[in-house]
Amino acid sequence: MRVRHPLPALLLFTLLGGCANLDVTREPSQALPAGDSAFGRSIQAQAAPHEGKSGFRLLSNSSEAFMARAELIRNAQSSLDLQYYIVHDGISTRMLVEELLKAADRGVRVRILLDDTTSDGLDWIIATLAAHPHIQIRLFNPLHLGRSTGVTRNMGRLFNLSQQHRRMHNKLWLADNSVAIVGGRNLGDEYFDVEPNLNFTDIDMLSVGPVAEQLGHSFDQYWNSALSKPIDQFLSSRPTQKDLQDTRTQLERSLEETRKQNHALYQQLMTYKTNPRMDLWRRELIWAWNQALWDAPSKVLAKGEPDPQLLLTTQLAPELNGVSKELILISAYFVPGKPGLVYLTGRADAGVSVTLLTNSLEATDVPAVHGGYAPYRRALLEHGVKLFELRRQPGEGGGSGPHIFSSKSYRGSDSSLHSKAIIFDQQKSFIGSFNFDPRSVLWNTEVGVLVDSPELAAHVRKSALEGMAPPLSYQVKLQDEQIVWVTEDDGKMHVLTDEPGSWWRRFNAWFSTAVGLERML
Repeated sequence: MRVRHPLPALLLFTLLGGCANLDVTREPSQALPAGDSAFGRSIQAQAAPHEGKSGFRLLSNSSEAFMARAELIRNAQSSLDLQYYIVHDGISTRMLVEELLKAADRGVRVRILLDDTTSDGLDWIIATLAAHPHIQIRLFNPLHLGRSTGVTRNMGRLFNLSQQHRRMHNKLWLADNSVAIVGGRNLGDEYFDVEPNLNFTDIDMLSVGPVAEQLGHSFDQYWNSALSKPIDQFLSSRPTQKDLQDTRTQLERSLEETRKQNHALYQQLMTYKTNPRMDLWRRELIWAWNQALWDAPSKVLAKGEPDPQLLLTTQLAPELNGVSKELILISAYFVPGKPGLVYLTGRADAGVSVTLLTNSLEATDVPAVHGGYAPYRRALLEHGVKLFELRRQPGEGGGSGPHIFSSKSYRGSDSSLHSKAIIFDQQKSFIGSFNFDPRSVLWNTEVGVLVDSPELAAHVRKSALEGMAPPLSYQVKLQDEQIVWVTEDDGKMHVLTDEPGSWWRRFNAWFSTAVGLERML
C-alpha cells in the first residue's frame, strides 16, 4: 500500500529537513599524549617534583582570561581541544580564530566541540573553518530538523522539546593535553571587557599538569559521544579550500580595520603578543591535589530526571555534605528549589556560615531566573543564610584592576555576574561552569575542578568578599519582617525597601514564577 502525503505535510517536511547530509564519516579520536610536544614535556617536567599534584592559578580579570587563551594557542604544538556552550562573533573571537588557524597551519590538531545553540544560522561559516585539514568541529545534541531558517529551527525544537532544552554548558580550553582553562566564560566580547554595552564578571582558572589529562578524558567522552555530530553532516556540500581562503582574507581585513578604527582596544587585546605572561603564570602556580568533575554526556538522553550516577553533583556531594564551618557560593544564576533550600537551611541550622553572592534583579541578564530565586529569599534569611546581590552599576572605579570584581566594566551601564564557584571551609574550592540551579543539576551538562588547597581557597574567598563589598553589592536582609537591600553610595550606607530593577525586569521575574518555569531555570 502506498502512503499518501498531503501537500502541507510534504512542505513542512521539506522545510524542517533543511540541508542535512547524513552520509558524513564520523571517526572517534582521543586526546594526544602531553609528551608528544616540547611544551607538554616542559609541563610534565615542571609537575614531576610535585608527585601527582596539579598546578593552579586564578586568572584574575578578563584581560588575563583572554591572554591565557591566546597564549595557549601560540604555545600548543600538538593539539588544542575547545569545548563551549556559546561562541559569539566579535573582535576577541576573531583574534582567537585567527590564532587557531595559524596553529592548524603549523600542524596542531584542533578539535572544537560546540553546543548546537552556537550554530543557529552559522553552519556554513563554522564548516568553513573545518575545511582546514587540521581542524575538526562537532556539534553536541544538534537539531536535525529545520536548520535552514530561524522559524523552522524553532519548529524543529518543538518536535523534540524534551531533549532540545538540555544543553552542553561546559567551558573547557585544553592545550597539548597539559594545560587547561576551566571556569564560567563562554567566548565573545562580553566575556573579555570588549563589548561596550555589556560585560560579565567571571572566574577562570589556569590548570596545569595531571588535571589537564583528567579534563582531556572529559573532552574525549563528549567528543566521541553519539550526541556529537560533525558540522559537515548538516550541509548538502562542503566548503572548499577557496571558501576557507576567502574567509581568512575577510578575517584579516576585519582585524586590520579594527586596528585602524579602535587602536587602543586592538593594542589591549594584542598584549598576548607584546607582553606574554604564560612563563610568569607558570612560576606562580599553586600545587595541590584535585579532582576534575563532569556530567556524563548521556545525562542529556534521560527521559525524565537523569540517574544520579550521571551527575556532577553526585560527585560533589561529599564536599557539600561534609562542610562544617563555612560555605560560600558564587552563582550567577541561583535557583535553589526545595532540595537546595533544605540543604542550605540545614547547613545554616547546623552552625555553618552560609553565604551567597548572585546577581541582583537589576544586574542579571536573565530576569526570569531571578524570578525562580526571589521566592526563596525570606526562608533563607530566616535561617541565617547571608545573601548578597551584585549591583548593576556598582561604582566608578577606573582601570582594569588586579582582582575579579574590580573590572573597568563597572563604569558601564550593564555589568552582570557570570561567575560560578564554591568554597568549602576555606580549604577546598570548586570552579567551573556549574550554577546552583535546576538547569545545571538536571538538564545541562557541566564541568569543573575541585582543588584541595587553603591557599587557592583564600584567593577565591577574597574575590568573593570583594564582590560582596557594600559599594558593589546589595546585602539582602530582613528588617522588621520586611526584605530590604542595604548598600553604599558615596561612602554612605542606605537601605532600600523596594527591590532595585525596572518594571519590565520585575514583570519577567514574576511571569517565570507565575507560569511554573522554576524547574526549567
